Amino acid sequence: MSLSVKDRFKYNFFLWVFGLTKVRMIGYCRPRVVNVSDTEVILSIPLNRRTRNHVGSMYIGAMTVGVDFVTGLTAMTSIKKSKKNIVLIFKDLKSSFIKRAEGETFFSCNHTKEIEAAVKKAVDSKQRVNIEVPIIATVPEKFGDEPVAEFTITLSMKEK
Repeated sequence: MSLSVKDRFKYNFFLWVFGLTKVRMIGYCRPRVVNVSDTEVILSIPLNRRTRNHVGSMYIGAMTVGVDFVTGLTAMTSIKKSKKNIVLIFKDLKSSFIKRAEGETFFSCNHTKEIEAAVKKAVDSKQRVNIEVPIIATVPEKFGDEPVAEFTITLSMKEK
């Protein structure tokens, strides 16, 4: 199910405020939320002078911002539902670049259920919980659904 215009505005406004006040690099890259559902979260980052490297494809730092935020938004949505004070950090990031991202790049997280289960486990156990989350980056205008990069980021959560 696609987001309503009102919900999309709310998520993108949150993204803008978060990028302005907390993590400036997110604001600099200007990502936008495309979809948030029970099964997936998708955001995109435009290829422009802020995100382009010297060979005309997306800079690795901009791609890392996309991975960071799509995973973080997925986790923060689950944490908000739990109504608990859970501290979230990123432990590590593995990446595999398959093709050059030469267009608006979409970052997809399809592991919302696993993240929700990890949040529940962190609340129940009061211990730190680590979960590896795969993220796929695509450039639909150029390659369709074929990935240009695959990432695995480890979330580490603990109730405060």
